[in-house]
Amino acid sequence: MSKRLATLLAAGTLTLLTLLGLASPAFAAVSTEQKLGVLSSWTQTSSTSYHAWNSGRLNKPAWSEYAFDWSTDYCSSSPDNPLGFSFSLSCHRHDFGYRNYKAMGQFSANKSRLDSAFYADLKRVCATYHVVVRPACYSLAWTYYEAVSIFGSTAAVQQSDLDRAARMKADAERRAALR
Repeated sequence: MSKRLATLLAAGTLTLLTLLGLASPAFAAVSTEQKLGVLSSWTQTSSTSYHAWNSGRLNKPAWSEYAFDWSTDYCSSSPDNPLGFSFSLSCHRHDFGYRNYKAMGQFSANKSRLDSAFYADLKRVCATYHVVVRPACYSLAWTYYEAVSIFGSTAAVQQSDLDRAARMKADAERRAALR
């Protein structure tokens, strides 16, 4: 078994045991490999990865020895909840990945995956809304993804992007009301 696979399996197992309340990650000093393993497991595109990260976020003291940077400005200068779509936690996880991989000197190698995980998170958020307004949400999700993918920040989201999605949402709601 490769060293990287063993590290990922150990991090995943530790995450699972901690989620189940059967272990605490604070029992021993954390190596760089262990920190990178947990960071990797918490920044994948899957909903399982998202839920593991969110569990860690809600139980930060259990992960204190990892010295993760949990700070966030959410969606930077773009709305955290554009048109009522709740993007704030997706932005928080994206900030978590960016800040921690930068601190570990591993950002360049992981940026594309972090941006893809962000887009997957946003699409999962959109899937929770009524089918009538989902296209507007998906349009905003793509816009937010493109902003971070190309510019590295949601600050690149323009008011015209928000206005376009608002028109899409209003038109869809109007059509649905006429049915």
